[in-house]
Amino acid sequence: MKFFLIASAMLVSVLTTAAQAQSRQDFTLINRTGYNIGEVYVSPGHENDWEEDVLGKDTLDDGDKQEITFKRVGKTCLWDLKVVYTDDDSSAVWHDIDLCKVSKITIRYNRKSDKTSATFD
Repeated sequence: MKFFLIASAMLVSVLTTAAQAQSRQDFTLINRTGYNIGEVYVSPGHENDWEEDVLGKDTLDDGDKQEITFKRVGKTCLWDLKVVYTDDDSSAVWHDIDLCKVSKITIRYNRKSDKTSATFD
């Protein structure tokens, strides 16, 4: 009986850890660029395929935020992010974001330097 309780407790622990790992890469994307974003892509670090636009038909307007959730279990914590602006189809890319540690990404655009930057919290 003692073995059964220990084994049951271990199984619950493993299942809980697996469930947490599945959603560990979820994050909030905040647009503070001054422009609308029409497409957002997230892929495992340095993959050649951006896969599908996680916004779908939606846009991420300036000042808005979007919860990005993962339906698949990722074996990696390092992910790449690409955003595409609606006004001219220009894009910005960030590599190797540790989504196991980051829960919020804020994107900003500096008109003087013509650079898009991101902060990771």
